[in-house]
Amino acid sequence: MHRDNGRVVVKLGLVVTAVLVTVSNSLHAQSTWRGLKVEPERRCSRYDPDDYRYSQSVEGRIIADHGGVYSPYTGQWFSTQRETDIEHMVARSEAHDSGLCAADLATRRRFSNDLLNLTLASPSVNRGQKVARDAAEWLPEKNRCWFSARVVEVRRRYRLTIDRREADALERVLSACESTAMVKYGRGAVSDGSATKARQKPSGSTALARWDDNGNGRITCAEARAHGIAPVRRGHPAYPYMRDGDGDGVVCE
Repeated sequence: MHRDNGRVVVKLGLVVTAVLVTVSNSLHAQSTWRGLKVEPERRCSRYDPDDYRYSQSVEGRIIADHGGVYSPYTGQWFSTQRETDIEHMVARSEAHDSGLCAADLATRRRFSNDLLNLTLASPSVNRGQKVARDAAEWLPEKNRCWFSARVVEVRRRYRLTIDRREADALERVLSACESTAMVKYGRGAVSDGSATKARQKPSGSTALARWDDNGNGRITCAEARAHGIAPVRRGHPAYPYMRDGDGDGVVCE
């Protein structure tokens, strides 16, 4: 009888141990996302913008990388770089609160001048919409897959943390992406310095004008995902211009 009780105790002990290990592994899995440590933002030292200065010469490198004065956020081509701002995809203050608050000055300056994290945006987008917001608070109108992948890559490069809300927002985008390459929308939307001229845009439907990037009169799943409207359901303006192969009323599930 004593031995039986002992075996029961041992078995219960093993079960409890197994449960604890499972819970521990589960918590560990939740503490990381795509190789990034998930934890709340923390300002461990004062943020000084001067520590994150960057050279204006990076603008030429961005233009060369993008193939012109192009803003991936809106798919616009501009006639001159005077119409755009240099834009940090992971904002400098955001990076500071995600780990660079403990980094040395050289690392902060390297981050600020890193082409991986730099793009162009109109002043209205850079200063009025995105500002220092993270992906949980703001996503670009276009090139969301490219933007989201870059944010993850930049955070990995500088060993930055990410908070749960931003990780969830990025996961929703990335899980639906077929590609994370930057999409060039052609020189159909070119700023003239005062207003945006729409050229080579499909005529007729507003849906085609908004989401048919190659102008072929149809909207593909790749285009829908690039604009962040997938999955597209019956009743959505884009639906009539898409192929619903199984007829279930949902495209690009």
